[in-house]
Amino acid sequence: MKAFVFPGQGSQHSGMGETLFDEFPGLTVQADRILGYSIKQLCLEDPQNKLGQTAYTQPALYVVNALSYMKRVREMGTTPDFVAGHSLGEFNALLASGVFDFETGLLLVQKRGELMNRVSGGGMAAVLGLEAGKVRQVLSENGLGGIDIANLNMPTQIVVSGLKQAIEQAMPFLETAGARMVVPLNVSGAFHSRYMEEARQQFSSYLDRFEFKRFTIPVISNVHARPYRQVDIKRNLADQITHTVNWTDSIRYMRTMGVEDFEEIGPGRVLTKLVDQIRMEEPLLDILPENDLDDSRPEPDGREKAGGAPAIPGITAADLGDAGFIRDYRLKAAYYAGGMHHGISSVEMTARLSKAGYMGFLGTKGLGIPQIADMIQSLQLKLNGKYTYGVNVVHDPFDLKKEEAIVDLLLHNRVKVLEAASFIGITRSLVLYRAAGLSRKTDGSITAGNKLIAKVSRPEVADAFMSPAPEPLLQKLTQDNSITGEQADQLRNMPMADDICVLADSGGPTDHGSAWVLLPVIRKLRDELMSKYGYARRIRVGSGGGIGVPEASAAAFMMGADFVMTGSINQCTVEAETSDAVKDLLQRMNVQDVTSVPQGDLFHIGAQAQVLKRGLFFPARANKLYELYRLYDSLEDMDNKDKSMVQERYFKRSFEEIYHELKLSCTNEELMKAERDPKYKMALVFKWYFDRSDRLARSGSSENKVDYQIYCGPAMGAFNRWVKDTDLEDWRRRHVDQIADKLMKATADWMNEHVRRLGGSVQN
Repeated sequence: MKAFVFPGQGSQHSGMGETLFDEFPGLTVQADRILGYSIKQLCLEDPQNKLGQTAYTQPALYVVNALSYMKRVREMGTTPDFVAGHSLGEFNALLASGVFDFETGLLLVQKRGELMNRVSGGGMAAVLGLEAGKVRQVLSENGLGGIDIANLNMPTQIVVSGLKQAIEQAMPFLETAGARMVVPLNVSGAFHSRYMEEARQQFSSYLDRFEFKRFTIPVISNVHARPYRQVDIKRNLADQITHTVNWTDSIRYMRTMGVEDFEEIGPGRVLTKLVDQIRMEEPLLDILPENDLDDSRPEPDGREKAGGAPAIPGITAADLGDAGFIRDYRLKAAYYAGGMHHGISSVEMTARLSKAGYMGFLGTKGLGIPQIADMIQSLQLKLNGKYTYGVNVVHDPFDLKKEEAIVDLLLHNRVKVLEAASFIGITRSLVLYRAAGLSRKTDGSITAGNKLIAKVSRPEVADAFMSPAPEPLLQKLTQDNSITGEQADQLRNMPMADDICVLADSGGPTDHGSAWVLLPVIRKLRDELMSKYGYARRIRVGSGGGIGVPEASAAAFMMGADFVMTGSINQCTVEAETSDAVKDLLQRMNVQDVTSVPQGDLFHIGAQAQVLKRGLFFPARANKLYELYRLYDSLEDMDNKDKSMVQERYFKRSFEEIYHELKLSCTNEELMKAERDPKYKMALVFKWYFDRSDRLARSGSSENKVDYQIYCGPAMGAFNRWVKDTDLEDWRRRHVDQIADKLMKATADWMNEHVRRLGGSVQN
C-alpha cells in the first residue's frame, strides 16, 4: 500500500514550485485572486522576504503541495491508499481526499496563517536525542510545566513550545538530561501549544462557514494519529492549532495498516527522513484494527437537516454484520476473503488483507506439506503476531492422511483460524484441531482458542458443524489418548464451528445452491440447534459466493448474514498467485461466462465445479471426458473416433504416454488399483487433463491457452461491470484490501440510500 505525506511549515524555500505554476495556470490565477498577490513571485523570488512569515508561508506551502499532488497523480494515473500531512500539510491531505476543493482549502489556510501570525511572544525548540517521556519528566521536575510538546516528529526528535523565556530556561536542563542538542526554532509564536487557544477559537468560528464533502482516501489526523471521521473534520482542524502533531504514531499507524511505500509530496525531504528514522526505531502499533473505513456519521447533536427532517444516523461499513465476529477476529468490518487452491490466495494477499483489518486465508489445496509450511512461516514473519489470518483446508475423502498432516502443521505453527471447505462431515483432524485450543475459565465457561469457520452448501453439513463433535469420534480419540477426557467433555458442550459460511453460486466446487434459499434455512437450523444444545455462545452464519457488488453484499446483510465472504473477485488482483493471462481473461468476463464441469480430483464420483468458459475449450472438453467416462468401461473400450479426438486434440499425447507419466507421480496404492480396475485407470488418465489444465492456467502458458481451467463464479462478471470506467477496471490496479474497502463502504452507502427511499415511501 502507498501513502502520500505533505510537509508543513519549515519546508518552504525560495525557488519552490519551479515549473508547477506554469503547468497549472488556472489554479495559479485563482490563488493570486484569493491571496491578493502573486504566489509564483513569492515562491520563486520572494522579493520582500515574506516567505518566512507565517501568514505567507502557509498559503505558499499549501499551493505548492497541492500542485505537486495534482502533477504526481496525473503521472501515476491513480491515487494513494492513505494520505497525511504534517501540521499545515494536513490541509493538503484533506484536499487530496476530496473533503474540499483547492479554493476552499486556500481560504482556510490563509485564515489559519493570519490568525497564527498574530500570536507573538512564544518560542519553539527541537530536542534531539531524548524521547518524549524523558522530555516531559525533565520539564516537570524543573518547574517548567508551562511548556507543551508541540511535535512528536520521530522517537528522538521532539519539538517543545511555550513562552520564549521558558524555552530558554529549559534548554540547559534538557541538555544535562542527555539531549544531544536543543535547537531554538525561528518561529514567531508558540505553535501547537495552549498559547494558541485564541487562534483556535477564532479559526473554529471561521470553519462554521464551510461544509465538507465525504472522504475518498483515509486521512490520518495529526491530533489522534488515526483516520479522520467525517463528524470530526471541523473539530480536528481547530484542535490541530493547539494540540501536539503526533507524526511518529501517524506513520506507525499507516505502517500497521499495511502501508509500505511513503512518498513526500511537496518541497524538501524533511518528512522522508523522519519516516525512514521511524521505520528504523519504532515497531508497528500493537493495536486492534479500528472501525476506520468510513465513520462519516452525521453530527451527533440531534440537529435537523435542511427542510426540518431529523438527522438519521448513517450506517457505516463497521455497522454491518455481527459485532462479535468483528471483535473475535480483531477486524474492522464483518468481511473476509476465502482461501483459493494452489496458493492463489497467497502470502501477499493474506498479509495485505490482514494488515488492512480484514481476514484472509492461505489456500493449501494442491500444495505439498513443505510448501504449505513455508507459506505459513513466511506469513507469520510478515504479520509478526499482530494480525488475524487463517489457513484454508479442503477435505479430500480419498486422502485423509494429507488432511491430518496439514492440520498437524497448523497446530505445530499455532495457526488460530481454520477455514474448512468441501467437508461432508466431521473428521478426526477437525476434532483434534478444535480440542487443542480449548481452555476453561474460572467461571466454568469454555474458550476455544482455535477458531473454525466452515464453508457449507447443504443443510445436513451445516447441522454437523453446528452440533458437538460426534460421540463415536470423541470416544475413539479418548481411548487412543489423542484427546483427554476433559477435552472430550468440553467438546460435548460446544459446536464444532464458531462460524458457518453459507456458500452459494461460488467458483470452484459447488452444489448450485441459492443464497436466498440456503441462508434462511441454515439460520433457522442454527436457532434450533442453539436451543437444543444450550450453547453459551451464538453460532454466526454468514454468506459467501455470488458477492461481487454492493447490492449482493447488502442483500446478504439484510437477510441476516453475520458476515460476508468474497472469493472469485480476489483472484483478479495484483496479489493473486496466478498468471497475468488468467487475470486478463477474468477481467473481460461477464456474469454469463461461467459453466459447470466435473471437479478434477473427484472426477470419478461426478462432483461439479464452476469455471470460466469464455474463450476456452476446457469446459466443453472436460464435460466430454466425463461423458466418455460414463459411456465406456476402459480406455481400450473406446471407439477409434473418440480415442483419436481425446489423444490428438485434447491431450496431444497418447494414453500410454500419460500413464507412464502418472507412474512417476501416483502412489503405489493408486497404481495397483489402476492395474486391477481398468475403469479406475481411465479416471486417472482423464484426471491428468484437469491437473494439466490447472497448471497451464496458473503458469500462463501461451501455447495451450484454450485448455485453461479457471475456477470462477459469476460474481467476477458482476464486479467487472461495477468497476468499469473506474481506477479498478484494470486488474493491475486492483488490490484485495481496496476491493474490501470499496465493497463494504458502497454496501453501507447503498443501505443508507435504501433506508432513505423506504422512509420517503412511508411518508408519502
